[in-house]
Amino acid sequence: MTLQTLKQPTRRRMLGRLALLPAAAAAPLLLSGCAGPQVTDYAAQTPKLDLRQYFNGTVDAWGMFTDRSGAVVKRFKVVMDCQWNGNEGVLDEAFTYADGTTQRRIWRLTAGPDGSFTGRADDVIGEATGQTSGNAFRWGYTLALPVDGRTWHVQFDDWMFLMDDQVMVNKAVMSKWGITLGEVTLFFQRRT
Repeated sequence: MTLQTLKQPTRRRMLGRLALLPAAAAAPLLLSGCAGPQVTDYAAQTPKLDLRQYFNGTVDAWGMFTDRSGAVVKRFKVVMDCQWNGNEGVLDEAFTYADGTTQRRIWRLTAGPDGSFTGRADDVIGEATGQTSGNAFRWGYTLALPVDGRTWHVQFDDWMFLMDDQVMVNKAVMSKWGITLGEVTLFFQRRT
């Protein structure tokens, strides 16, 4: 999900207010991000998520972006072509938004030891890092979003939960300076 797909007044309103927030006012919000669930909290949950197995072949997804107030701002469908060669994977995502616009993101993933993953995409700053445990996967990264002729770097705290062999639920919180801008909710289904 990108802010560039939001209507211009919505983008300005969301990001413009952040620039006015003094650092001292943001400090409690930044510190509150340290509390909360850890991926290891889900170690005993089943079915066990094998990211390489789940994201292998074609996966369909349906999602939406909601702003801070909870209003649905964008709806979209994604078709993912996923392929692995050993510990190296490519997830080619083709987005189609409800307004007819399209977007593409290609993730290049590397599986590490003990369920760890790293990833890169053209609009990701640096390297994304993630960890699986039980039925869960937690993924963190910074995305470069073009907004009104400027590029904003926003952070994603992305959680995925395997429900069964075919269905996975994904919830990601998008933030800037520790302040939540909105959430992305996705439902994935593997093709059989």
